[in-house]
Formats: sequence, C-alpha cells, structure tokens
Amino acid sequence: MRLTAIDWAIVAAYFMLSTGIGFYFTKRGGESLSEYFLSGRDVSWWLAGASMVATTFAADTPLVVTGLVVANGVAGNWLWWDFLMSGMLTVFFFARLWRRAGVMTDVEFAEIRYSGKPAAVLRGFRALYLAIPINLLVLGWVTRAMIKILTISLGVNPYVAVGICFLVTMFYAVAAGLWAVLWTDLIQFIIKMTAVIVLAVFAVRAVGGMAALKAGVSAHFGNESAALSVLPVSLQHGQLSAYAWMPLTALGVFFFMQWWAAWYPGAEPGGGGYIAQRIFSARTERDGVLATLFFQVAHYALRPWPWIITGLATIILYPNLQDKESGYVHAFVDLLPTPWRGFMLAGFAAAYMSTVGTQLNWGASYLVNDFYKRFLRRNETEKHYVNVSRITTVFLFGMSVLVTWQLSSIGNAWRLLLALGAGTGLVLILRWYWWRINAWSEISAMITSFVTSFAMLGHFGAALVPHVVSQGGPAGDAWVMIITVLVTTVVWLSVTFLTNPEPDAVLDAFYKRVRPGGPGWLRVSTRLGYGKEVIPGGKHAWLNWLAGVIAVYATLFGIGKIVFGEWTAGAVLVVIAVVAFAWIARSFTGDRFTT
Repeated sequence: MRLTAIDWAIVAAYFMLSTGIGFYFTKRGGESLSEYFLSGRDVSWWLAGASMVATTFAADTPLVVTGLVVANGVAGNWLWWDFLMSGMLTVFFFARLWRRAGVMTDVEFAEIRYSGKPAAVLRGFRALYLAIPINLLVLGWVTRAMIKILTISLGVNPYVAVGICFLVTMFYAVAAGLWAVLWTDLIQFIIKMTAVIVLAVFAVRAVGGMAALKAGVSAHFGNESAALSVLPVSLQHGQLSAYAWMPLTALGVFFFMQWWAAWYPGAEPGGGGYIAQRIFSARTERDGVLATLFFQVAHYALRPWPWIITGLATIILYPNLQDKESGYVHAFVDLLPTPWRGFMLAGFAAAYMSTVGTQLNWGASYLVNDFYKRFLRRNETEKHYVNVSRITTVFLFGMSVLVTWQLSSIGNAWRLLLALGAGTGLVLILRWYWWRINAWSEISAMITSFVTSFAMLGHFGAALVPHVVSQGGPAGDAWVMIITVLVTTVVWLSVTFLTNPEPDAVLDAFYKRVRPGGPGWLRVSTRLGYGKEVIPGGKHAWLNWLAGVIAVYATLFGIGKIVFGEWTAGAVLVVIAVVAFAWIARSFTGDRFTT
C-alpha cells in the first residue's frame, strides 16, 4: 500500500495527540496510587463507558469478526454476542456493589469478603495469575493481530511499526496512568469507529451495492437466511434446526450456560477486570452503573455492523484467500483512497493502543496494589508506589513482547482462555449474594476449572467424548464447557459445605460496607438489625436485566435489518428497543443511589 504525505501526516498527528495527552496528565496521575490506577475516583459515566468500549475494540477484533462471518455468516457472531446477558447482570446486579466496595482492584475484594490466610493466598495468587499469564496472553494475541495488519498494509518490518505503537502507548500509560488511558481511549474510539464505517461504505460500493452484496453472499452460503440471519437457527418444514456449524448442543451452551458459567476478560460473571476498574474510577455509584450500561449498548449493538458488512464483502472480493481474517486488511489496503488510508491506519493504531494501554495499567495495578504493597512493602509513600507502578508497567511491556513471539494462533489462545475460566462464573456471582461462600469456594473452583479444562482439551477429553472434543469447533468447545462446569460446580459446592464459613465479624463488616441485600444475606442482615433488605435496584432488578437484554438485541438486530434494506422489520425492532430503554430509564428515575 502506498501512503501519501497527507496519509502520513494524519498518522503522525494521531501519535502526537496521544503523546500530548500523556504529558498533560503526568503530574496528576503521579500524585497517588488512586490517581494513577483509578483517576481519583472522579470519572464521569460517559468517559468511563467509552473507555470500556475502546478497550474491547482491539486491533484483532475486526479481523476475528471477519473470520467468523466468512466461515458462518452473520450468525457466527453468537460466539461472543451471548456474553451480553452476563454484561447486563453486571449493570443491574453488580456495578453498584463494586462501587460500594471501595477497593482499588477486583482482586482486593478477596480480603474484604473473606478472612485469614486463605483470603490472602487467593488475593496474591489471582493478582499474579491475572497480571502475568492472562494479561500477557491478551497482549500477545492483540500484538500478533497488529503484526498481521502492518505486514499486509505497509510491507515493512512489522515489528518496528508495532514497536512504535507499543512505545507510545507505554509512554502515556507509564507517565500518567489511568487519566491518560481514559482520555486517549475516548479519542481512539471516535477515530476507530469513523474508520471502520468509512471502510464498510467503500466495501459495499466495491461489490456493486447492497443488493449485489446480498446476492453474492447468498450464493456463497446457499441461501440468504444462512448468510444474513442474525440467529444461528433456521425453520425448515415447520421444524426449528441449527446450522451445521452450530449444533444444538453448542447452541444450548451458548444461550444457557457459557454467559454465566465462564470467566472471560471484559465479560466476567459478576463483573471484574478492567470493567470493574472503570466502575471503581466512577465519580458516583450512578456513574458506575450508567458507564457499564453504555458499554453494553455500544459494545454489542453499535460497533459490530461495520465489521460485519466489510467481512461479508470480502467473501465476494477475495474468494480464494486462505487466511480469511486477513481479508479485512486487504479491503482496507485495496479500497480506501487518500486521506482515508491514513485515517484507517491511525484507526488500527488506536485500536491496538487503547487495548494495550488498558492491559498495561490494569496488570500493573494487580502487581503493585495486590502483591508488592500487600505482601512485600506495606508502609511506603504514595510516590514510592507510583514509581514502582511505572517500573512494573515497563516490565509487563517487555514480557508481552516475549509472549507475542511465542504465540502462534490467536484463535487457540482465545479458546484456551475461555476454557480455563469455565465453571468459575457461578461462584463469582454468588459470593456477592450468599453469605455461605468462603475463600475455599473460590480457590477450589479455580483449581478444578484449570485442571478439568486442560484435561478436556487433551487426550482425556478426546477419549471421553470421541470425535467431538478432539475436533474442536463449537461442538467440541461446548462439551469442554459442559463437563468443566459440572465438575467444577460439584467440587466447589462440596468444598463450601465441608469447610467453615467466614467468621461473623467478617461477614458483618462486608455487609455493612456493601449492603448487598437479598435472601442469601438474611441471616446476617437480621443479626445486624437491618431486617429483610432487597437487593440494590429492588424488585425491578430482574425486569431491568430482561429489558436491557431485549433493548440491546433489538437495537443490534434492528440496525442490521435497516442496513440490509428491510425497513419495516428494522423499524419494529427499533421501537421495541426504545420501549425497553424507556422502561429502564423510568425505573432509574425512582432508584436511589449512594454517592
């Protein structure tokens, strides 16, 4: 791809802007750990929410979606669309509880909910586990995707180009902490969305218009429903059946199990990770809830269609391409004129840097707050901890480079990460709403999930479920999920009842701090004199969850119908979404939030 002086000027302007933001917030971010990792808990909902969305819009995301669409049509996106249901749980059941907890990281939660050495071990282990292997795995696959992008688009040494992105990202993440990450995320999100929308428009033009696009992909998949349907099922001869790539077993797991049972970064059951970090940074409890709601809407309903449309166009434009994911990059290289080439390249850099900036800051918060400060140096000054945080960020940067060189497959990394977290979701949800959960519940769930998933992904799984697990794909992944969840749940429930509950003093202190309410805490709330308390959000919490799920899916599907020219169906779905959002807004009007 040949870039003009104008294209390079756009890319250079983007890098200068990102660096300038880092300079601007350096002094404020260096005042304390709270400023460095949580922006002083003074972030408005729109900024925190935009940062969540920007972080999950990584360099690999358009490529992965293109691969799913080329292989399985629009409905292939259910491999991640189902996580919306978990995200809405975070909005209405956990966001305000996280804000009330007043912790710096979700790992710190262990020592306000549990007690003694088990709680300390759990906190220290999760800090190291999430900050190093899990965090570096994510950084590795994002960097691997960026290398693919730059190899195809620039034809230069990709490691040099990625190194520039990484160094600029590390600079503002090291210097200013979360303040710089938040504001650059907002700018990066605007750049990224503009770029992918423009590319989608050019891709449709390149294939001859929307009618030609629909005809071409319908021919490729055999019929229009298989290509463009948003649901992975079809109605044939009066019977509902799943497509061949999504057998009914896998479909059932995605709709009824995976979203609440599996831990995955950005879609943790009960919230967690960098989503929780943004909630902690929110100015008020209400800001935390609204930020998380905005994230669900933007992440699932507003972002996907530009990627999907371009992905569908690559089926027609590049029918013989071996690496289907790379079709997205080829479309960008072949179709965009100046200055959109430079803008798109800046968009990919923004997508990469927003994720890397968050991962570096988030990972450093675990290593410093939950390991170094907690177990090694407990009584140092705030300036000391900020300096250590900056050094730790550089350390994570260096380690991620090594992981990138060793990582051969983004898809396998994603599959492994999802399998490792299978079965832990339920205990992460119930620890908020059931007093009987203890530290050993979480520890046993993590260990069992890890061991069982590794066994299922290996020879044991192939022997237990022949010709399914060993072949991988949705069917194999579904069986790995089912067996891992069942085994893990039996183990952690057994351990819970075979070990002592947390001391009353710990349970009382936690309840007073968070006030989770609900029947699972009746024993404690009654002892404390609060009586029978409802959960935050009250009787409308479950209705709001259902309304949220309906609103986002209706928006997602409605936009899709309108894009494909089905105006009546699209309008009906948009009206349903508006009604659902209106219900949520009405319930929020009468809701009482703490500050």
